[in-house]
Amino acid sequence: MAGSPSGLVTGNRQLATGYNRRAMKKCLLLTIVVLTSVAFAAQKQSDTQRLIDEALKPSPLQENLRILTDEIGGRVPGTPAMEKAVKWGFDAFRASGADTVKLESYSIAHSWQEGATRVAVTSPTQFNVRAVSVGWAPATNGPVKARVVSVGNGDAAGFSKAGDISGALLLVHTETMKTWDDLFAEYMRAPAIIAAAMKGKAAGIAFISTRERDLLYRHINTNHGEIDQLPIVIVAREDGERVARLVAKGSPVEAEFDLPNKIGSPFEVANVVAEIKGSEKPDEYVLLGAHLDSWDLGTGALDNGCNAALVIDALRAIKASGLRPRRSIRFALFTGEEQGTLGSRAYVTAHRNEMDKVAAVLIFDEGTGKATGFSLGGRKDLVAPMTKLVAAFQPWGATKLTTDAFVGTDNLDFLLEGVPNLVANQVEANYLENYHASSDTYDKVDFDQLKKHVAIASALIYEIADAPQPLGPRQDRAQVESLVKETHLDDQLKAFGMWQEWEQGTRGRAH
Repeated sequence: MAGSPSGLVTGNRQLATGYNRRAMKKCLLLTIVVLTSVAFAAQKQSDTQRLIDEALKPSPLQENLRILTDEIGGRVPGTPAMEKAVKWGFDAFRASGADTVKLESYSIAHSWQEGATRVAVTSPTQFNVRAVSVGWAPATNGPVKARVVSVGNGDAAGFSKAGDISGALLLVHTETMKTWDDLFAEYMRAPAIIAAAMKGKAAGIAFISTRERDLLYRHINTNHGEIDQLPIVIVAREDGERVARLVAKGSPVEAEFDLPNKIGSPFEVANVVAEIKGSEKPDEYVLLGAHLDSWDLGTGALDNGCNAALVIDALRAIKASGLRPRRSIRFALFTGEEQGTLGSRAYVTAHRNEMDKVAAVLIFDEGTGKATGFSLGGRKDLVAPMTKLVAAFQPWGATKLTTDAFVGTDNLDFLLEGVPNLVANQVEANYLENYHASSDTYDKVDFDQLKKHVAIASALIYEIADAPQPLGPRQDRAQVESLVKETHLDDQLKAFGMWQEWEQGTRGRAH
């Protein structure tokens, strides 16, 4: 009969042998996969260390920055210095070995240059007040005589207490700046103060400097290259508080101010964009950027010449390493950042049809204070992949990730387009005290720390560019909308007059 005991034994042995062979084959394949993964991870670790080592080698970094700051100086768009800086960036990228370098032009609505700003108290005593015009403030068309009215710190209570402000020069009190939050607060409160001044028909505004020891600096309160609504100056803290004490005594204080600013017509300026072509996916890319422009009271070393030099040196390090990533890497020196991130916005507008191809954007814009990690532009989905990527920076303490989102640097328009975007977070160090000021000069740069930042930037953008999968997906309009509200970025966009552009779809990812 079929199925005799001897036949069963023979059949079971054959089945067992077949099973063992299949099991061994599966185990072998699993072992190969594991070993391949381990080898890949080891290779990636080796590539990262190779890039870090290359970035830390002596390089033209310091000399490049010396030329930019000492020989070119402050770089306001529309000036000869800005044109020289663009050429500096172009030549430095080529010398560093870029596969391609090009200039991408765009237009700014008005050129602007400060004249011989003058502010003086004329009664009850007489003295000159050290002051500078804010950027893109209108000219006064001759001296303006006005009474000085204090509006406190510029809130509703301060304006209410001031009473009639028509025809007055408004004195706005400030606290000394110590933290990043203080800096953002300085920008955030300015639009409401200007709106209240316009409503009350004030003649002008004088903000007391947030820095001590007579240090002057320049800000801007417009965001599209347009001229501001009324004359605005920043006055030296010591002079401003002297004026405040005179006003507090109750006697009328009279002043005279003159802003002979030079306003010009629309003009062309250019971003400088270099590239290393990817080996497998050259149409996809990661972008490392910093802004090349600066204000002109100092020489723009910390804001942001040091990081413009970093971008160039990162290209040099990657090229010198001999490594070529899967995706391309673009290196951008944006202009017009100080006028409202105009250069990066122009870049995004010109390249909108390739935003799906941008794997990530990384921006450096906080001087040379120690890097602590990265802001992920509100993207919580980037925490897990970025945690793995920043592990290599543990020895430098640059592994902390934050999911905040903010207006103020060149990642903004990429964020609004749904592109994964990163901003290096750094400690304040000596950045804030020299921010936009006459003291922002080459001697303030911490080159040891800057070299570490070159290493971090080089390794990170290479790892993102060479990864098998993108860092994260491009978000759709609804996802960006949700992020904007969750991070309260909407409040900032409203304060700076950008919200309507977002709502109407003229800025950011379309509906």
